[in-house]
Amino acid sequence: MMQIFFRTNVRALRFGSTLALIAGIILVPQHRAAAEAAPAAARAPSSGADRMNDALLLQASQSDTARKAKPAAKPARDTAIKRPPKPVVEWPVKGPEPLPGSILPAKRIIAYYGNPLSKRMGILGELPPDQMLARLDKEVAAWNKADSTTPAIPALHLIVTVAQGSAGRDGKWRARMADTLISRVQEWAARRNALLFLDIQVGKSTIRDELPHLAPWLAKPNVHLGVDPEFMMKGGHAPGKRIGSIDARDINWVTEFLSRIVTENKIPPKVFVVHRFTRPMVTNYRKIELDPRVQVVMHMDGWGPPHLKRGTYDAYVYAEPVQFTGFKLFYKNDTKKGHPLMKPADLLALTPRPVYIQYQ
Repeated sequence: MMQIFFRTNVRALRFGSTLALIAGIILVPQHRAAAEAAPAAARAPSSGADRMNDALLLQASQSDTARKAKPAAKPARDTAIKRPPKPVVEWPVKGPEPLPGSILPAKRIIAYYGNPLSKRMGILGELPPDQMLARLDKEVAAWNKADSTTPAIPALHLIVTVAQGSAGRDGKWRARMADTLISRVQEWAARRNALLFLDIQVGKSTIRDELPHLAPWLAKPNVHLGVDPEFMMKGGHAPGKRIGSIDARDINWVTEFLSRIVTENKIPPKVFVVHRFTRPMVTNYRKIELDPRVQVVMHMDGWGPPHLKRGTYDAYVYAEPVQFTGFKLFYKNDTKKGHPLMKPADLLALTPRPVYIQYQ
């Protein structure tokens, strides 16, 4: 069993990664712990190839790579530096008005995440399809009961490009799933009239190389996109060795790509989910450009006890507003140390209320 450990902030939980050895290919899916909680002063109010079978799964753990900064010497009172006040964070974000057929914010998406080839990558592959869909039905019903003002709708969130623990023939450290696998999960989604999200972990490839391969699928009205910056390895490190990142320039490029698909195919706007659990995972957020044809969700993707999850949400999602927000719940990682799984009421107490909820 391979284990990866990094230095962590004393207020952080470990990040957990699962290594899946499938037909000789090391997959580096999921997942991670809630990032270090923000200092109290900075917090806002708390209101992820059908031929790949017989998976041998190995658990590993990884943690936030950010090192603790040494505290600066406290200046004398008469020489203290006066810093400008922090900008006021405003929610909801002032963005384009939703176009006809837009999902957000009128509805709340309840998604099951994973890959059918692995029971360790998420609930989507952990249970037989009928049992998985029945459990999803119960979650959707619970959300509709908790908030009747925002109808909850089901979704399946499939990891279709999976970061690897080895370079592969092309040296890109990622594996693309076969169209037959996507078709299978799409059929499951159709049983519930559910949305389908296709999630990308680029490894050492780039989003600009990977996304065009999914264009035929994204041309379908019910298919949407997720991108996981944790596995965007711009610094040359292998996936799982460091936490990757995405810049506003790449987010804007994806938005433009999806916008063209919407226009060319005359379909409703797309939902674009960006995973996040540390500040460096998304850089230059103020330069993210909004387009009414694409609805951007910044998705809190860390696991751990409720207080750390809320702190991560406040520090990296609330404090750096983009457009809409999401929140992930881990059936196992959130509860493995005896902590309760957060309920709909807990998430509805957040500011802003997340409109994309993902279960792993």
